[in-house]
Amino acid sequence: MPEQIIDPRKKSLSEAFVNSFGGYPIGYGLGIVILPLSVGWIQKDPITVNLLITFIYACVSFARIYFLRRIFEKYGIDDNFIRLGVNGFKKIIYKLNTPVTN
Repeated sequence: MPEQIIDPRKKSLSEAFVNSFGGYPIGYGLGIVILPLSVGWIQKDPITVNLLITFIYACVSFARIYFLRRIFEKYGIDDNFIRLGVNGFKKIIYKLNTPVTN
């Protein structure tokens, strides 16, 4: 019987965090493009426009989730995303405070 690989909770939390909060600016930008284009059309055929807009958002969401999953797998990110951010911030501060010697 093959070994079962268990997805760590921290990794799932990190992916969910990045996906949720990463999706907000993408959805916002998409709305800026899509909604003005559909203003006249939405009054004429609201059901079709609603279906089309929902389909576009679903496709973009699917692509975002897929690519984030690939990035997490490629770089082996299995740590808590917040901890990774804090550690990255500490490294930046350390490099800024370290004197440069030539």
